[in-house]
Order: sequence, then C-alpha cells, then structure tokens
Amino acid sequence: MTQGGPTRTGAGAPSALFELAVNRAATTLLGLGLLGAASPGLRSRQAQAALQEWHARTRFARRVPLSEVVRCLDDRPAQGHWHWAGGQEGGWVEGRAAFP
Repeated sequence: MTQGGPTRTGAGAPSALFELAVNRAATTLLGLGLLGAASPGLRSRQAQAALQEWHARTRFARRVPLSEVVRCLDDRPAQGHWHWAGGQEGGWVEGRAAFP
C-alpha cells in the first residue's frame, strides 16, 4: 500500500480492482460451467466468448486487461473454492474471497 492511496498493479489498476476482476471472471465462468474440473476448458470457444462478453459489459473490468485475467484463470486449481489475492503478482488462495 502506498502512502495515501491503494497499491496499483503494473496494468495501472489498483490491486483490489485487479483481484475483483479475476474473482468475478472466475465466478462467471464457474456459473456457466466453463471453468472447473468438468468444464470444456478455459481455451474453449464458449469460455473465450463468455470472457470477452463479460469483459466488455463489466464496467470496472475494462480497467484490467483481459489477457491478464486469462493468465490468472489459467492457473486456477480445478477443484474447490479459490480466490485470487495479491494483485497482479498474486496467486490463488483456498477459500472464498472476503469481498465477492
């Protein structure tokens, strides 16, 4: 945390915004059955289309490059509840995020 303001990622978005974007994208794909152990995979045409639509329609997400969201989603464990923490350089943490 910088004095007087939030920590920012290399993409220019605050760390909390980056985490929110990754976590919301994961939740969206999980809800559609496009992420997780029984999913067709993040690289499927359906998952890519859903991510692009989500990114375009989600106002705050446009401040985080979609390629960075996909990079993080690629590393998400397939089973269990996980959330992204630590900004752009963070990682997946077991359990649900404190802020949905």
